[in-house]
Amino acid sequence: MSLIRQGASYIVIGLIQLGVDWSVFVAATALGMPVSPANLLGRVCGMLLGFWLNGRHTFARDGQHRLGWQRFARFLALWAVLTAISTVLVSLAASQLGLTYAWLAKPLVEGGLAAVSFLAMRRLVYR
Repeated sequence: MSLIRQGASYIVIGLIQLGVDWSVFVAATALGMPVSPANLLGRVCGMLLGFWLNGRHTFARDGQHRLGWQRFARFLALWAVLTAISTVLVSLAASQLGLTYAWLAKPLVEGGLAAVSFLAMRRLVYR
């Protein structure tokens, strides 16, 4: 597996995930949902799509997908840790700077976590 091919695929899928996650987060908070549960809702929506797309494309080997319950369990454990970090950072942005800045901060937070996530997914989840 080419690290460059996987990285490129992960970035494209990550941008799709971020679009879903961010859109749900912004819509939920604009409708009055508190920041922490809205961040969780957005990440759940993006997570389900991302697990499937990354298992089917990014980390597939020889045309065989890399999905299944064992991988999903490892994915979920990693996702929970990253979601906790994301929620703390986005909530801090909202409380310190306001909701509009939290909307702007979310893509930055998620982008920073994506680099760590790629390496962990490659080594721990889709191995």
